[in-house]
Amino acid sequence: MSLSELQLWKRGVIMDNLTVEQALEALLAHSKMIEETEKVPVLQARGKVLAEDMVAELDNPPFDKSPIDGYACKAEDIADVSEERPAELKVLEEIDAGQYSNITVEKGQAVRIMTGAAVPKGCDCCVRQEDTDYGEDTVKIFHPTRQWQNYCYQGEDFKRGTVLLKKGTRIGFVEAGILASMGKTEANVYRRARVAILTTGDEVMAPGQKLLPGKIYDCNQNLLAARMEDFGVELVKLDSIEDRPQAMTKAIQDIAPSVDLIITTGSVSVGKKDIMHEALELAGAQRIFWHIQMKPGMPTLFSVYQDTPVISLSGNPFGVAVSVDLLIRPMLQKMMQDEALKTRRKKCVLKNEFVKEVRGRRYIRAVTDGESVTIPTGLHSNGVLATMAGCNCLIEMQGGKPGTKVGELAEVILL
Repeated sequence: MSLSELQLWKRGVIMDNLTVEQALEALLAHSKMIEETEKVPVLQARGKVLAEDMVAELDNPPFDKSPIDGYACKAEDIADVSEERPAELKVLEEIDAGQYSNITVEKGQAVRIMTGAAVPKGCDCCVRQEDTDYGEDTVKIFHPTRQWQNYCYQGEDFKRGTVLLKKGTRIGFVEAGILASMGKTEANVYRRARVAILTTGDEVMAPGQKLLPGKIYDCNQNLLAARMEDFGVELVKLDSIEDRPQAMTKAIQDIAPSVDLIITTGSVSVGKKDIMHEALELAGAQRIFWHIQMKPGMPTLFSVYQDTPVISLSGNPFGVAVSVDLLIRPMLQKMMQDEALKTRRKKCVLKNEFVKEVRGRRYIRAVTDGESVTIPTGLHSNGVLATMAGCNCLIEMQGGKPGTKVGELAEVILL
Protein backbone atom coordinates (compact mmCIF):
# COMPACT_ATOMS: atom_id res chain seq x y z
CA MET A 1 0.00 0.00 0.00
CA SER A 2 1.48 3.35 -1.02
CA LEU A 3 1.63 6.43 1.21
CA SER A 4 -1.01 8.17 -0.96
CA GLU A 5 -3.34 5.19 -0.59
CA LEU A 6 -2.81 5.27 3.13
CA GLN A 7 -3.74 8.92 3.24
CA LEU A 8 -6.94 8.19 1.32
CA TRP A 9 -7.80 5.43 3.73
CA LYS A 10 -7.12 7.68 6.67
CA ARG A 11 -9.82 10.14 5.60
CA GLY A 12 -12.44 7.73 6.85
CA VAL A 13 -10.65 7.07 10.12
CA ILE A 14 -12.12 8.26 13.41
CA MET A 15 -8.83 9.24 15.10
CA ASP A 16 -5.11 9.38 14.42
CA ASN A 17 -2.01 10.56 16.27
CA LEU A 18 -3.65 10.36 19.67
CA THR A 19 -2.36 11.18 23.10
CA VAL A 20 -1.81 8.21 25.39
CA GLU A 21 -4.98 9.10 27.29
CA GLN A 22 -7.05 9.33 24.10
CA ALA A 23 -5.67 6.00 22.89
CA LEU A 24 -6.53 4.30 26.18
CA GLU A 25 -10.04 5.73 26.02
CA ALA A 26 -10.50 4.30 22.53
CA LEU A 27 -9.02 0.93 23.48
CA LEU A 28 -11.27 0.59 26.51
CA ALA A 29 -14.34 1.73 24.58
CA HIS A 30 -13.87 -1.30 22.30
CA SER A 31 -13.01 -3.77 25.09
CA LYS A 32 -16.04 -5.72 26.25
CA MET A 33 -16.36 -7.12 29.75
CA ILE A 34 -16.57 -10.89 29.72
CA GLU A 35 -19.79 -11.97 31.42
CA GLU A 36 -19.52 -15.70 30.67
CA THR A 37 -18.85 -17.79 33.77
CA GLU A 38 -17.67 -21.29 34.45
CA LYS A 39 -17.43 -23.65 37.40
CA VAL A 40 -13.87 -24.73 38.02
CA PRO A 41 -12.20 -26.81 40.75
CA VAL A 42 -10.71 -24.59 43.45
CA LEU A 43 -7.26 -26.01 42.69
CA GLN A 44 -7.63 -24.74 39.11
CA ALA A 45 -9.12 -21.37 40.03
CA ARG A 46 -5.87 -19.55 40.83
CA GLY A 47 -5.64 -16.26 38.94
CA LYS A 48 -9.33 -16.27 38.00
CA VAL A 49 -11.96 -13.80 39.18
CA LEU A 50 -15.00 -14.75 41.24
CA ALA A 51 -18.31 -14.21 39.48
CA GLU A 52 -20.38 -14.24 42.69
CA ASP A 53 -20.10 -13.48 46.39
CA MET A 54 -18.93 -16.45 48.42
CA VAL A 55 -21.10 -16.74 51.55
CA ALA A 56 -20.17 -19.01 54.47
CA GLU A 57 -22.67 -21.80 55.00
CA LEU A 58 -21.20 -22.82 58.36
CA ASP A 59 -19.23 -21.46 61.31
CA ASN A 60 -15.49 -22.00 61.26
CA PRO A 61 -14.36 -23.59 63.42
CA PRO A 62 -17.72 -25.38 63.72
CA PHE A 63 -17.10 -26.01 67.46
CA ASP A 64 -15.13 -24.53 70.36
CA LYS A 65 -11.60 -25.92 70.13
CA SER A 66 -8.28 -25.99 71.90
CA PRO A 67 -5.31 -24.09 70.40
CA ILE A 68 -2.83 -26.04 72.55
CA ASP A 69 -1.88 -29.50 73.83
CA GLY A 70 -2.89 -29.75 77.47
CA TYR A 71 -5.97 -30.06 79.63
CA ALA A 72 -9.43 -28.53 79.39
CA CYS A 73 -11.16 -27.70 82.67
CA LYS A 74 -12.97 -25.02 84.69
CA ALA A 75 -10.96 -21.85 85.37
CA GLU A 76 -12.42 -21.60 88.90
CA ASP A 77 -10.74 -24.91 89.83
CA ILE A 78 -7.25 -23.52 89.16
CA ALA A 79 -7.62 -19.82 90.01
CA ASP A 80 -5.27 -19.87 93.03
CA VAL A 81 -2.83 -22.65 92.22
CA SER A 82 0.97 -22.39 92.44
CA GLU A 83 4.02 -24.62 92.32
CA GLU A 84 3.64 -25.17 96.05
CA ARG A 85 -0.15 -25.58 96.03
CA PRO A 86 -1.21 -27.28 92.76
CA ALA A 87 -4.78 -28.30 92.01
CA GLU A 88 -5.33 -31.99 91.37
CA LEU A 89 -8.13 -32.77 88.92
CA LYS A 90 -9.61 -36.08 87.79
CA VAL A 91 -8.91 -36.77 84.09
CA LEU A 92 -12.06 -38.15 82.48
CA GLU A 93 -10.66 -38.99 79.04
CA GLU A 94 -8.34 -37.87 76.24
CA ILE A 95 -9.74 -36.00 73.22
CA ASP A 96 -7.53 -35.92 70.12
CA ALA A 97 -7.93 -33.66 67.10
CA GLY A 98 -10.79 -34.93 64.97
CA GLN A 99 -12.58 -36.51 67.94
CA TYR A 100 -15.70 -35.20 69.66
CA SER A 101 -16.90 -35.98 73.16
CA ASN A 102 -20.45 -35.63 74.50
CA ILE A 103 -19.40 -35.63 78.16
CA THR A 104 -19.86 -32.59 80.42
CA VAL A 105 -16.91 -31.69 82.64
CA GLU A 106 -17.87 -30.92 86.25
CA LYS A 107 -16.05 -29.15 89.06
CA GLY A 108 -12.80 -30.91 89.96
CA GLN A 109 -12.58 -32.65 86.59
CA ALA A 110 -10.56 -32.21 83.39
CA VAL A 111 -9.94 -33.85 80.03
CA ARG A 112 -6.63 -34.35 78.29
CA ILE A 113 -6.93 -32.43 74.98
CA MET A 114 -4.82 -31.97 71.86
CA THR A 115 -4.45 -28.98 69.57
CA GLY A 116 -7.49 -28.59 67.32
CA ALA A 117 -9.71 -30.91 69.34
CA ALA A 118 -13.27 -29.92 70.29
CA VAL A 119 -13.57 -28.64 73.88
CA PRO A 120 -16.31 -30.53 75.76
CA LYS A 121 -19.16 -28.87 77.63
CA GLY A 122 -18.40 -27.49 81.06
CA CYS A 123 -14.84 -26.32 80.23
CA ASP A 124 -13.96 -22.63 79.96
CA CYS A 125 -10.17 -22.72 79.58
CA CYS A 126 -7.32 -24.92 78.39
CA VAL A 127 -4.11 -25.38 80.40
CA ARG A 128 -0.74 -25.85 78.72
CA GLN A 129 0.65 -29.28 79.41
CA GLU A 130 3.92 -27.60 80.37
CA ASP A 131 2.07 -26.17 83.41
CA THR A 132 1.09 -29.66 84.62
CA ASP A 133 2.62 -32.95 85.68
CA TYR A 134 1.31 -34.61 82.48
CA GLY A 135 -0.95 -36.83 84.57
CA GLU A 136 -3.22 -39.46 83.00
CA ASP A 137 -5.74 -40.54 85.67
CA THR A 138 -5.32 -37.32 87.64
CA VAL A 139 -3.40 -34.18 86.73
CA LYS A 140 -1.67 -31.61 88.91
CA ILE A 141 -1.88 -28.05 87.61
CA PHE A 142 0.78 -25.63 88.87
CA HIS A 143 -0.13 -22.34 87.16
CA PRO A 144 -3.52 -20.58 86.99
CA THR A 145 -5.31 -20.06 83.66
CA ARG A 146 -7.92 -17.37 83.24
CA GLN A 147 -11.47 -18.05 82.05
CA TRP A 148 -11.55 -18.39 78.23
CA GLN A 149 -7.73 -18.34 78.04
CA ASN A 150 -6.23 -20.68 75.42
CA TYR A 151 -9.73 -21.13 74.01
CA CYS A 152 -10.93 -20.79 70.39
CA TYR A 153 -14.62 -20.04 70.00
CA GLN A 154 -16.94 -21.59 67.43
CA GLY A 155 -17.01 -19.21 64.44
CA GLU A 156 -13.81 -17.45 65.51
CA ASP A 157 -12.52 -17.50 61.92
CA PHE A 158 -15.87 -16.74 60.30
CA LYS A 159 -19.59 -16.98 61.02
CA ARG A 160 -22.29 -18.60 58.93
CA GLY A 161 -23.87 -16.07 56.55
CA THR A 162 -20.71 -13.93 56.27
CA VAL A 163 -19.59 -12.83 52.79
CA LEU A 164 -15.98 -14.01 52.88
CA LEU A 165 -14.99 -13.27 49.27
CA LYS A 166 -16.74 -10.68 47.16
CA LYS A 167 -17.62 -10.95 43.50
CA GLY A 168 -14.68 -9.62 41.49
CA THR A 169 -12.02 -11.04 43.83
CA ARG A 170 -9.04 -12.59 42.10
CA ILE A 171 -8.30 -16.03 43.54
CA GLY A 172 -4.79 -16.43 44.91
CA PHE A 173 -3.34 -18.92 47.36
CA VAL A 174 -5.05 -17.31 50.38
CA GLU A 175 -8.44 -17.19 48.64
CA ALA A 176 -8.04 -20.84 47.64
CA GLY A 177 -7.47 -21.65 51.32
CA ILE A 178 -10.55 -19.66 52.37
CA LEU A 179 -12.69 -21.47 49.80
CA ALA A 180 -11.43 -24.80 51.10
CA SER A 181 -12.18 -23.77 54.70
CA MET A 182 -15.77 -23.09 53.55
CA GLY A 183 -15.96 -26.63 52.24
CA LYS A 184 -15.97 -25.53 48.60
CA THR A 185 -14.50 -27.75 45.91
CA GLU A 186 -15.57 -25.50 43.01
CA ALA A 187 -15.79 -21.79 42.35
CA ASN A 188 -17.94 -19.85 39.90
CA VAL A 189 -15.53 -17.60 37.99
CA TYR A 190 -15.48 -15.43 34.90
CA ARG A 191 -13.80 -17.19 32.05
CA ARG A 192 -10.41 -15.83 31.12
CA ALA A 193 -9.88 -13.59 28.13
CA ARG A 194 -8.94 -15.56 25.02
CA VAL A 195 -6.03 -14.00 23.17
CA ALA A 196 -4.23 -14.67 19.89
CA ILE A 197 -0.69 -13.43 19.18
CA LEU A 198 0.33 -13.14 15.53
CA THR A 199 3.85 -11.95 14.76
CA THR A 200 5.09 -11.02 11.33
CA GLY A 201 8.37 -10.12 9.69
CA ASP A 202 10.33 -12.11 7.15
CA GLU A 203 13.51 -11.02 8.93
CA VAL A 204 12.72 -13.01 12.07
CA MET A 205 13.23 -16.70 12.78
CA ALA A 206 11.96 -18.93 15.56
CA PRO A 207 14.46 -19.66 18.37
CA GLY A 208 16.05 -23.07 17.95
CA GLN A 209 16.53 -22.74 14.20
CA LYS A 210 19.94 -22.10 12.70
CA LEU A 211 20.17 -18.34 12.23
CA LEU A 212 20.57 -17.42 8.56
CA PRO A 213 22.40 -14.34 7.26
CA GLY A 214 20.27 -11.20 7.57
CA LYS A 215 17.89 -12.82 10.07
CA ILE A 216 17.27 -12.31 13.80
CA TYR A 217 15.45 -14.40 16.35
CA ASP A 218 11.84 -13.50 17.14
CA CYS A 219 11.73 -12.46 20.80
CA ASN A 220 8.33 -10.75 20.64
CA GLN A 221 6.33 -13.98 20.63
CA ASN A 222 7.88 -15.26 23.84
CA LEU A 223 7.77 -11.83 25.48
CA LEU A 224 4.06 -11.42 24.78
CA ALA A 225 3.17 -15.02 25.59
CA ALA A 226 4.94 -14.84 28.95
CA ARG A 227 3.25 -11.55 29.83
CA MET A 228 -0.15 -12.95 28.85
CA GLU A 229 0.48 -15.79 31.29
CA ASP A 230 1.30 -13.20 33.97
CA PHE A 231 -2.01 -11.52 33.23
CA GLY A 232 -3.93 -14.79 33.51
CA VAL A 233 -5.32 -14.96 29.98
CA GLU A 234 -5.95 -18.03 27.85
CA LEU A 235 -3.53 -17.99 24.96
CA VAL A 236 -5.51 -19.57 22.12
CA LYS A 237 -3.06 -19.07 19.27
CA LEU A 238 0.62 -18.16 18.93
CA ASP A 239 1.78 -18.00 15.33
CA SER A 240 4.22 -16.42 12.90
CA ILE A 241 2.66 -15.07 9.71
CA GLU A 242 4.56 -14.46 6.49
CA ASP A 243 4.89 -10.91 5.20
CA ARG A 244 1.94 -11.07 2.78
CA PRO A 245 -1.24 -9.06 3.40
CA GLN A 246 -3.41 -11.96 2.26
CA ALA A 247 -1.72 -14.34 4.74
CA MET A 248 -2.32 -11.98 7.66
CA THR A 249 -5.90 -11.31 6.52
CA LYS A 250 -6.66 -15.03 6.54
CA ALA A 251 -5.00 -15.50 9.92
CA ILE A 252 -7.13 -12.73 11.46
CA GLN A 253 -10.34 -13.98 9.83
CA ASP A 254 -9.69 -17.56 10.95
CA ILE A 255 -8.94 -16.80 14.62
CA ALA A 256 -11.25 -13.83 15.32
CA PRO A 257 -14.40 -15.86 16.13
CA SER A 258 -12.48 -17.79 18.81
CA VAL A 259 -10.86 -14.94 20.74
CA ASP A 260 -11.55 -11.72 22.63
CA LEU A 261 -8.38 -9.95 21.47
CA ILE A 262 -5.85 -10.27 18.67
CA ILE A 263 -2.34 -8.88 19.16
CA THR A 264 -0.01 -8.49 16.20
CA THR A 265 3.55 -7.24 16.05
CA GLY A 266 5.43 -5.69 13.17
CA SER A 267 4.50 -4.19 9.79
CA VAL A 268 2.57 -1.16 11.05
CA SER A 269 4.59 1.66 9.46
CA VAL A 270 4.50 2.77 5.82
CA GLY A 271 7.29 0.69 4.30
CA LYS A 272 6.90 -1.65 1.38
CA LYS A 273 6.71 -4.68 3.68
CA ASP A 274 4.44 -3.06 6.29
CA ILE A 275 1.44 -5.19 5.49
CA MET A 276 -0.90 -4.67 8.44
CA HIS A 277 -2.79 -1.72 6.92
CA GLU A 278 -3.62 -3.61 3.74
CA ALA A 279 -4.32 -6.87 5.59
CA LEU A 280 -6.89 -5.19 7.85
CA GLU A 281 -8.47 -3.36 4.93
CA LEU A 282 -8.77 -6.65 3.01
CA ALA A 283 -10.42 -8.21 6.04
CA GLY A 284 -12.95 -5.39 6.19
CA ALA A 285 -11.81 -4.32 9.65
CA GLN A 286 -12.79 -0.93 11.07
CA ARG A 287 -9.69 1.07 11.80
CA ILE A 288 -10.02 3.07 15.02
CA PHE A 289 -6.66 4.86 15.18
CA TRP A 290 -3.06 4.85 14.02
CA HIS A 291 -0.18 6.53 15.87
CA ILE A 292 0.05 7.40 19.53
CA GLN A 293 2.10 10.32 20.82
CA MET A 294 4.51 8.12 22.77
CA LYS A 295 7.94 6.58 22.45
CA PRO A 296 8.32 3.69 22.09
CA GLY A 297 5.08 2.44 20.56
CA MET A 298 4.23 5.42 18.34
CA PRO A 299 3.08 3.47 15.23
CA THR A 300 0.47 1.41 17.13
CA LEU A 301 -2.53 0.58 14.94
CA PHE A 302 -5.89 -0.31 16.47
CA SER A 303 -8.77 -1.89 14.58
CA VAL A 304 -11.90 -3.92 15.18
CA TYR A 305 -12.73 -6.94 13.06
CA GLN A 306 -16.26 -8.32 13.56
CA ASP A 307 -16.36 -7.07 17.18
CA THR A 308 -12.90 -8.47 17.93
CA PRO A 309 -10.32 -5.80 18.80
CA VAL A 310 -7.04 -6.06 16.92
CA ILE A 311 -4.10 -4.13 18.38
CA SER A 312 -1.08 -4.03 16.10
CA LEU A 313 2.21 -3.12 17.75
CA SER A 314 5.52 -2.20 16.21
CA GLY A 315 8.08 -4.95 15.90
CA ASN A 316 10.62 -3.23 18.18
CA PRO A 317 11.04 -5.44 21.28
CA PHE A 318 11.16 -2.62 23.82
CA GLY A 319 8.16 -1.02 22.13
CA VAL A 320 6.29 -4.29 22.59
CA ALA A 321 7.39 -4.52 26.24
CA VAL A 322 6.07 -1.01 26.93
CA SER A 323 2.84 -1.35 24.96
CA VAL A 324 1.80 -4.64 26.52
CA ASP A 325 1.64 -3.03 29.96
CA LEU A 326 0.64 0.48 29.01
CA LEU A 327 -2.06 -0.35 26.43
CA ILE A 328 -3.03 -4.03 26.56
CA ARG A 329 -3.02 -4.51 30.31
CA PRO A 330 -5.90 -2.01 30.87
CA MET A 331 -7.90 -3.71 28.14
CA LEU A 332 -7.52 -7.09 29.83
CA GLN A 333 -8.32 -5.58 33.22
CA LYS A 334 -11.67 -4.42 31.87
CA MET A 335 -12.37 -7.62 29.93
CA MET A 336 -11.68 -9.90 32.88
CA GLN A 337 -12.93 -7.47 35.56
CA ASP A 338 -9.63 -8.07 37.33
CA GLU A 339 -8.55 -5.27 39.65
CA ALA A 340 -5.20 -7.00 40.13
CA LEU A 341 -4.30 -5.86 36.60
CA LYS A 342 -4.91 -2.19 37.39
CA THR A 343 -1.95 -0.01 36.37
CA ARG A 344 -0.05 1.01 39.50
CA ARG A 345 1.80 4.31 39.61
CA LYS A 346 3.83 6.12 42.23
CA LYS A 347 6.32 8.95 42.61
CA CYS A 348 9.92 7.91 43.17
CA VAL A 349 13.17 9.85 43.61
CA LEU A 350 15.58 9.57 40.67
CA LYS A 351 19.02 8.28 41.60
CA ASN A 352 20.68 9.02 38.25
CA GLU A 353 20.22 11.11 35.12
CA PHE A 354 18.77 10.51 31.70
CA VAL A 355 20.34 13.21 29.58
CA LYS A 356 18.62 12.56 26.27
CA GLU A 357 16.13 15.26 25.25
CA VAL A 358 12.53 14.17 25.52
CA ARG A 359 10.49 15.53 22.60
CA GLY A 360 7.25 13.69 23.29
CA ARG A 361 5.85 11.33 25.91
CA ARG A 362 8.57 8.81 26.58
CA TYR A 363 8.86 5.65 28.65
CA ILE A 364 12.19 4.60 30.12
CA ARG A 365 13.07 1.20 31.57
CA ALA A 366 14.14 1.38 35.22
CA VAL A 367 14.44 -0.35 38.58
CA THR A 368 12.67 0.83 41.72
CA ASP A 369 12.82 -0.18 45.37
CA GLY A 370 9.51 1.55 45.98
CA GLU A 371 11.02 4.86 47.08
CA SER A 372 13.84 5.59 44.63
CA VAL A 373 14.29 4.67 40.97
CA THR A 374 17.42 3.95 38.94
CA ILE A 375 17.79 4.07 35.16
CA PRO A 376 20.10 1.29 33.91
CA THR A 377 23.18 2.20 31.93
CA GLY A 378 23.53 1.01 28.35
CA LEU A 379 21.51 1.53 25.22
CA HIS A 380 17.88 2.65 25.50
CA SER A 381 16.85 2.30 21.87
CA ASN A 382 13.53 0.71 20.92
CA GLY A 383 15.19 -2.35 19.41
CA VAL A 384 17.27 -3.13 22.49
CA LEU A 385 15.74 -5.48 25.05
CA ALA A 386 18.79 -6.74 26.97
CA THR A 387 19.12 -3.63 29.15
CA MET A 388 15.59 -4.23 30.45
CA ALA A 389 16.74 -7.35 32.31
CA GLY A 390 15.97 -6.88 36.00
CA CYS A 391 13.81 -3.81 35.42
CA ASN A 392 10.53 -3.70 37.31
CA CYS A 393 9.08 -0.37 36.23
CA LEU A 394 8.83 2.29 33.55
CA ILE A 395 9.51 5.99 34.07
CA GLU A 396 6.97 8.17 32.28
CA MET A 397 8.58 11.36 30.97
CA GLN A 398 6.60 14.24 29.52
CA GLY A 399 7.71 15.98 26.33
CA GLY A 400 9.72 19.19 26.24
CA LYS A 401 12.21 18.20 28.92
CA PRO A 402 16.01 18.14 28.41
CA GLY A 403 16.25 14.88 30.32
CA THR A 404 16.11 14.24 34.06
CA LYS A 405 18.09 15.31 37.12
CA VAL A 406 19.22 13.36 40.18
CA GLY A 407 16.89 13.89 43.12
CA GLU A 408 13.79 14.94 41.21
CA LEU A 409 10.52 13.04 41.50
CA ALA A 410 9.69 10.70 38.64
CA GLU A 411 6.32 9.24 37.64
CA VAL A 412 6.85 5.47 37.82
CA ILE A 413 4.63 2.74 36.36
CA LEU A 414 5.14 -0.54 38.21
CA LEU A 415 5.34 -3.68 36.07
